[in-house]
Amino acid sequence: MADHLPYSSSIDFSSVLAAAVHDMKNSLCLLIQSIENLADSLPADSSDAHEQVANVHYEASRLNTNLVQILSLYRAELESLPITVDECFIEDLFSDVLGSNRVYVQQKNFDVELAMTEHLSWYLDSELIYLLINDMLVNSLRYGKSKIRLSAFSEGQYLVLRIEDDGPGYPDSMLVNSNTCLSEFQVGQGRTGLGLFFARLIAAAHTQGEICGEISLSNGGTLGGGVFEVKLP
Repeated sequence: MADHLPYSSSIDFSSVLAAAVHDMKNSLCLLIQSIENLADSLPADSSDAHEQVANVHYEASRLNTNLVQILSLYRAELESLPITVDECFIEDLFSDVLGSNRVYVQQKNFDVELAMTEHLSWYLDSELIYLLINDMLVNSLRYGKSKIRLSAFSEGQYLVLRIEDDGPGYPDSMLVNSNTCLSEFQVGQGRTGLGLFFARLIAAAHTQGEICGEISLSNGGTLGGGVFEVKLP
């Protein structure tokens, strides 16, 4: 009788999923880079082609953000998120986020206004805050009409980062459930709220003594649409 190779009867599915997500994320990064190169090579008068490329770039970027969130939540085991804090210049942070969304911003002719205190810097995890701001910017690009405003300033012992758009604003359900636990989200309803949960997790991981970072959603602001705000101690 042939010997059977031993195997584990219980598969650590979460680890398998995390590995798969990591591979998908790497592939998507290469795809996004190729889309950007394609956008730069298209003739300026090919408006339809530019439109299609911009839409594909947007969807690929949004999917990549979701994969990063899933991978980070797995590593954090849904409750805590280890962070690496260092000095970060906010102007550079905003520049990186806008650079990642350059194709879509240009094609859709969005007017992006930057308003921040000159030479503003803060001690934070730049990679995580980049993910947070990028996700919220992508949301504003999706629901805004033509204008987005990114602002940053210090307020007391907090750094305030704010993203505003001229869209219809956040629906009441999101305003009410912005602090809902992840386990309470209804996946079958379309919006799981993963982005908001991830943003809240990142903000809360930034602490100073007993003070934690926080996020808030509102409507109105300077552009009349949705307003996302994160405050970091």
